[in-house]
Amino acid sequence: MATREAFLAKVRQAQPSARPRPEVPLFNAAGGDLRARFAAALQAMGGHCVEATAAGDVLALIRERFGDAASVASATPEVPGTRDLTADTEPASLQDIDVGVVRARFGVAETGSVWLSDREYVVNALGYIVQHLVVLLDPAQLLDGLQDVYRRDDFREARYAALVTGPSATADIEGVLIRGAQGVRSLTVVWVAAPRKG
Repeated sequence: MATREAFLAKVRQAQPSARPRPEVPLFNAAGGDLRARFAAALQAMGGHCVEATAAGDVLALIRERFGDAASVASATPEVPGTRDLTADTEPASLQDIDVGVVRARFGVAETGSVWLSDREYVVNALGYIVQHLVVLLDPAQLLDGLQDVYRRDDFREARYAALVTGPSATADIEGVLIRGAQGVRSLTVVWVAAPRKG
């Protein structure tokens, strides 16, 4: 047996027996207006919310905010992009995209976060390599707190998922805040109802 296989076999033998995960308690819900709490938490993290009557209005919002020449890659059929996005899209090919558009499965009022998995992104790099991220969120899909997220089947079944809260940001020792250092420069959540299925 090769050294690598022997080492891995020893690691596997030393593993503790499987145990059920502990139950995550449901803390007292903060309640109140989930939408207002979400917007306040997101704003505190540098993102912001806008309203759209329908998904068809989102492209106009993008043009108004980022200019007519902005390149758009959309992971949702509700908003047309200027660049096609499929599961076969090479992630590095998105490096020159100005705006990425995606529909979040749900949001978390406690933190102002949106939940996005590999299914929503289509190409995971969309959430990190573009300059600006526009996230469509149905106000009816807001959860109170993070503990509610862990109880959802889609959370447990996702191969990859991220709770995204605001744009990327970092600050140096002098407290100079830089947005977009390791990811998107801005995060805009658009309140718009999800299309009905069926």
